Amino acid sequence: MLYFLYSHFNINIFQYITFRAGVSFFIAFLLSVFLMPWFIRWAKAKKANQPISTYVPTHEGKKDTPTMGGIVFVSSTLFASFLCIDLSNLYALFGLLALGLFCFVGARDDFMKISAKSNAGMSARMKFLLLGVFALMISYALVSLGHQGKFYLPFIKEPLFDMGAVLSIVFWSLVFLATSNAVNITDGLDGLATVPSISALISLSIFVYIGGHAALSQYLLWPKVSHSGELVIVSVALIGALFGFLWYNCHPAQVFMGDSGSLALGSFIAYMAIVSNNEVLLFLIGSVFVWETISVIIQVGSYKIRKKKIFLMAPIHHHYEMKGWAENKIIIRFWIIAILSNLIALLSLKIR
Repeated sequence: MLYFLYSHFNINIFQYITFRAGVSFFIAFLLSVFLMPWFIRWAKAKKANQPISTYVPTHEGKKDTPTMGGIVFVSSTLFASFLCIDLSNLYALFGLLALGLFCFVGARDDFMKISAKSNAGMSARMKFLLLGVFALMISYALVSLGHQGKFYLPFIKEPLFDMGAVLSIVFWSLVFLATSNAVNITDGLDGLATVPSISALISLSIFVYIGGHAALSQYLLWPKVSHSGELVIVSVALIGALFGFLWYNCHPAQVFMGDSGSLALGSFIAYMAIVSNNEVLLFLIGSVFVWETISVIIQVGSYKIRKKKIFLMAPIHHHYEMKGWAENKIIIRFWIIAILSNLIALLSLKIR
């Protein structure tokens, strides 16, 4: 709508991505803050709470906390974005598509857990199949759009090689699957996944904005991705919606994001990384998600091979709980790590 006012009525302020991004932030934030209490009351009335595993150290007191809060902040993002983006921009539309599709899979999984009063949810095979199909769809759409699949390493100016269409689709699909599941694994304590996601989105928004800006990309020698800047509006809307969600998700949480939120978040972070040619730098941008996932892989691998555990419990945030750390201490320290990691990642704009 805002871009329509510029293109049809020549109201110049609405041509600027930064202005429309700012508007989308506050629309999504206010909508998320306004809708969340309504959702919490409805979810409690419907007993839409995910059963908490008795093995988790902090399960006491959380069993009645409603889940699926991700539906609210994703919906707020979609609404704010549609109001503010240029609806002819395919980079922005594909980003919204990724957000919506992965949210759908997560919501289906959440609903099955709630209905069955179990942590099992959707079968792992079906869940992986749906996520894989949607990841392939978005990756193919990017290739069809003409997005170049060049493989970049952080702090190096030139790409190592051109991946080509087929390898790009396969590689990007893996990025979608890995990132969405990594965020999902991290979402185990109040607000733990929210601030690292906000930090990652802020960094990636900067990278995408520079890549979509002819003068800035040329000045910084950053790979230019024409027309991708509009995607920043969606990202900033999601940041605003997440701040609204965090208002109710901070410890002690009144609502959990559920798989509907974590899978959607991971998919959009992956999409932003792919568009900005930061697939490898994503290891640093999403360092908390990476270490959480690695801790699970190490734990499972060690137990299968050696019949011994490395950590007291995995993912690693539960290891620190078992060691007696307060939940708030774990959360804040993980937030600090996420923020510092993203500050280091942003140095790659100049140190190359």
